[in-house]
Amino acid sequence: MSLQAIETAHSDGAADMLFTLAAAEGSAAHRFVKSQELLNGRNATRNLADAVHYLCVLHGRHPGVIDHAATKSFHPAAAGWLIQAAEAFAAERAFLTKLVVAAGPVPSTPGQAESEAAVLQQQHALDMLAQSDRAGCALGAAFALALDWREIRAVLDEAAMKLGLDVEPLMLPDDEETRTVAAEVAETSAIERAMIFGAQQILTQHRGLWDLLEARQMARAAL
Repeated sequence: MSLQAIETAHSDGAADMLFTLAAAEGSAAHRFVKSQELLNGRNATRNLADAVHYLCVLHGRHPGVIDHAATKSFHPAAAGWLIQAAEAFAAERAFLTKLVVAAGPVPSTPGQAESEAAVLQQQHALDMLAQSDRAGCALGAAFALALDWREIRAVLDEAAMKLGLDVEPLMLPDDEETRTVAAEVAETSAIERAMIFGAQQILTQHRGLWDLLEARQMARAAL
């Protein structure tokens, strides 16, 4: 096998790993994301409002994960993807803000102060991750956010419909474009490892958020 073929197989493997991680360890794999309690239960509007507020805390600020990653970009193949993703996520932040306003106050829940502190810690962890100087780490985080956001967006769309808002189009780069760019960027084992690490950390924080939101739903239900 030629050196070029080996490098291509290696980089394609890195891109495939990103998609495998997003499917197995991201929001799609969390039981609460598609649960009756969140989407269609008697208190679904309240539970969705809770999700909207906490997702806004995690991803509603500028600069965010993708914006930070753009400042750490080390590969020309990622430049166009980052520009498109940053512009699209600016629209997502605006959509989140509309949802928060329409949802009203955060649903009253036992342990409110602890919940807010936990999400602020997650926000700080994401900021640090997206500003990592390790080549590939911030970009892997941006890729994972874009992939996982499609599942998160489905929840936000449900919230929008229940709150009487229009569901706005999602403009993030499509999965095939993300796969192509990830394969081009993963030129070395070190970059691949950094990309996968960044992706895993984003997905871990998202799972942690869904854990928190599920716990908050259960605490309200017990009142």
